[in-house]
Amino acid sequence: MKQWQCTICKYIHKGENPPEKCPVCGADASKFIEINKATMPETPPEKEKIAIKPGSGTSGKKEVLKSSPAIKETGFKKIESLLVKHHAHPVSVHTPNGILPASVILFLLAWIFGYDLLSKVAFINLIFVILSLPFVILTGILEWKKKYNGALTIIFKLKILAATMTLVSCVISLVWFLIDPQILSSPKAWVFIFINIIMLIAAGIAGHIGGKLVFKD
Repeated sequence: MKQWQCTICKYIHKGENPPEKCPVCGADASKFIEINKATMPETPPEKEKIAIKPGSGTSGKKEVLKSSPAIKETGFKKIESLLVKHHAHPVSVHTPNGILPASVILFLLAWIFGYDLLSKVAFINLIFVILSLPFVILTGILEWKKKYNGALTIIFKLKILAATMTLVSCVISLVWFLIDPQILSSPKAWVFIFINIIMLIAAGIAGHIGGKLVFKD
């Protein structure tokens, strides 16, 4: 049975033909290559002929494979490659994904029971989320460009949209509470809570898609 690999997310499909659409990243059949063909070098390696010394017991010339020198990355390019290689984005995204639910739950409890202390703790948690997001977004963009070739299939569009909604709603929530610390005791409290819930859902969607790309299921 043939094996086909998606050139975008590296998903492997077994069958006589590639799938019409990648079940992981949504790429169409044209983005699949047969693994056996993909693993074969496109051009044979360069050969270099070296002379054998007389008396060595071998006459004539011997062919030696000559590998082309690897291109070394330096500066920012090297840093970018290291960030992608060592999974900086999947690791760093655990910070906002872990803190956001706690922050939203604390805002909800503060709204329901009228505890100002809980809302202040939620606000402090939100500050840590905001501080972590620039690095999370930067590493996410690097991984998308280097690992997935900047593909814009439906799954990547959804992930970008979810990440944008998370960032925007987080900034709105933070600024709003900073301007009006008593927002949860005002008639507009339900709007504030709704924005936080949207933020949590968007972060969950982005995390789910990220997990799907990593684990291929």
